[in-house]
Amino acid sequence: MRTPSEIDPDVATVVAAQRGDRRALDVLAASYLPLVYNIVGRAMNGHPDVDDVVQETMLRAVRGVGELRDPAAFRSWLVAIAIRQVRDSYRDRLAQPPTVESDAPSPDFADTTIERLGLSGQRLETAEATRWLDDEDGHVLALWWQEAAGKLRRADLAVALDLSPAHAAVRVARMKERLVTSRTVVRALRRVPPCPSLAAMTAEWDLEPSPLWRKRLARHVRDCPWCLADTAEMIPAERLLGGLPLIAVPAGLAAASLGLSAAGPAARLPGPGARGARGKVAQRVRLTRHAKHPRLLTKVSAAAQPKLIVGSVALVTCAAGGTFAVVHAHEAAPAALSVAAPRRPAPHLAPPAPLVTRIARPKRPAPKPSPSKAAPVTVTSQRKGVATWDATGVSQELAASGASWYYNWGATPSGITAPSSASFVPMIRAASDVTTATLDQVKSEGNVLLGFNEPDLSGQANMTVAQALDLWPQLEATGMTLGSPAVAYDAATPGGWLDQFMTGAKARGYRVNFITVHWYGGDFSTGPAVQQLEGYLQAIYNRYHLPIWVTELALTSYAGPTPAFPTEAQQAAFLTAATTMLDGLPYLQRYAWFALPVSAGSGTTGLFNPGPAATEVGRAFEAAR
Repeated sequence: MRTPSEIDPDVATVVAAQRGDRRALDVLAASYLPLVYNIVGRAMNGHPDVDDVVQETMLRAVRGVGELRDPAAFRSWLVAIAIRQVRDSYRDRLAQPPTVESDAPSPDFADTTIERLGLSGQRLETAEATRWLDDEDGHVLALWWQEAAGKLRRADLAVALDLSPAHAAVRVARMKERLVTSRTVVRALRRVPPCPSLAAMTAEWDLEPSPLWRKRLARHVRDCPWCLADTAEMIPAERLLGGLPLIAVPAGLAAASLGLSAAGPAARLPGPGARGARGKVAQRVRLTRHAKHPRLLTKVSAAAQPKLIVGSVALVTCAAGGTFAVVHAHEAAPAALSVAAPRRPAPHLAPPAPLVTRIARPKRPAPKPSPSKAAPVTVTSQRKGVATWDATGVSQELAASGASWYYNWGATPSGITAPSSASFVPMIRAASDVTTATLDQVKSEGNVLLGFNEPDLSGQANMTVAQALDLWPQLEATGMTLGSPAVAYDAATPGGWLDQFMTGAKARGYRVNFITVHWYGGDFSTGPAVQQLEGYLQAIYNRYHLPIWVTELALTSYAGPTPAFPTEAQQAAFLTAATTMLDGLPYLQRYAWFALPVSAGSGTTGLFNPGPAATEVGRAFEAAR
C-alpha cells in the first residue's frame, strides 16, 4: 500500500498546470489516468461507454484545473469528477432506447481484473464476488477498492460520493457486508462435492450472478454447515487488495486521453451538438457490442464448466501509472527420486477450479534456437545465482552455469565444493537453527545471511511473527548483512506475514538490510509472466523501499492437484526475458533460479543433467545476466 506522501499530488506540478504549463498538464494526466480508468471501469463494470467517460473526465479536469482553489486537493477533485461522469452516463443510458445485443460475450471489469492482475485464490474469489453486488454498490466499490489498495484515502472517497465522512463510512460498511456474503456464496458454489440442497436450489438458475440470487442462496448458505465449512479461513478483503497495482490503461484510450492535455487548461468541451453527434456514433457502436455478460459459472450439480471468451485483450503498460499484472503462485517444488533434493511443501491452499477461465489471448510460438548459430557464451554477473543441493556433478554445473553465488537452504555448503567463481550464501532456515554453534558457523561463510525460509508455511520454517521477531536479534548479532525471512507468498500484502514482521522489526529498531522473496508463475505466456513478476517486485519495493533478492524463481503452476510445468522452450523463453527485465530493476540485487540440478518431478525447471549436460533451460541460464 502506498504511503500518504506517495499518493498525494505534487502541489508544485498542479500549480504549474494551473498557470498553463503544458508539460505539467502532461505529467498530471499521465500520473492520474490509470486511477481514473480503474475507478470508472469498476464503477461501470466494463460497460462499452467506459472509454467515453474516462476521456470526458480527463477533458473536464484539463479544462477546470485552473479553477481548483486548493492544489493539494487535486486527487479528490479529479475522482469526484469521475464519479459524476459515471452517474451522468448512467442517466443518459436510461433516457435512450434499449440497444440491440449481440451474442458475442465480452469481459466485464471483474474479468479484466482477474486476467490482467493474474488473480488467484481468495483474491480471485473476491473479484468474482463483486458481480453479485447491488447496482448501488458500484460507485462505493470502485472507490473503496482503490482505498484498500492504497491509492485513495477515505476523505477522497467521501468527497467523490458527496457524503460526510460518517455517512461514507456507513455506505462502505454496508457494501462490505454484501461483499462478504457474496464471497461465501461464491465459495459455496465451488465446493466439491457440492451441497445437495444448494444444487437443488440452483437447478433453474441461469448462471448469471445477481443481487436477487445472492439473497436467495445466502439464506441457505448461512445456515448450512457444509457450505460454511471453510469460511473461517477467509481473509478480509482489504488485506487481499492491499498493494494491488492499477490495471493498465488500454493503448488506444491512453493515447486519446493523454492527448487532451495538448490543448491546455483553456480546452473547450464539445457543445451540445457535438456531444449529441458523438452520442449517436457511440450508440451505433454499442449496437454491435454485448451489454449483458452471461456467466458460465460452475453448476453445483455438474462438473466445472469454464467460461469461454473469444478474442484477445490488449495489454498496455502506462509508464507514468506504473501498472503491471501481478500474481504469486508459489508453493511446492519436487522431492528428488535419484537425487537427494530438499523436500518442498505441498501447496498451502490449492486454488479451487475457477468460475471463469482466463481471457484467451493469441499464443506466440516459443523461439527456437537456430542450428546455424554458435553456442551462446556463458555470462556471469553479480546478480546471477542458483538454488541447489548436493548432487552428482554439482561443482561442474555451478562452473558451467555462470552463477556467481548459490545457496542450499542451510548454514554450510553441506558437501558442495564450489568453483572459485561461485560464492556460498548461508541461511538460518528455521528456529531450530538459531544456536550458538550454527551462528558462529555462518559468520565464517561470508558477510551475507539469509533469514528464515517460508515461515508462513507449516511444511517449512512454520514460525509465528512473534517468534521470528524474538529470535531476530541473534541473527543481527552476527554482524552480517541480513535478508528478511522469505515468505511463500503475499510479500506486499498489508497485514500479511512479512508485513507484520517488518512492522514489528521497525518498532523494535531491528535491522533488515534487504527483502528476500520467492516467485513461481502459473501463466506460461512469456510476456504476461514477466509482467506479473515485475509487478509483484515493484509492489514489494513500493511497500518496504529496500533492495530485493528473489531466491526462488521459475514457472510452475499449482492450479491443479499436481504441479504443472511449461515446455522447456516456454521455460527457457521466460528465463531469458525475466532475467533481462531483472537486470533493469535498480532495486533488484540478486536472483536465484530454482534449481540447478534436474530431479524427478521437477518438470522443466532444472538447469543441468549429470555430466554436466545443460538442458534447454540451462543453456538459456548460461546466457542470462
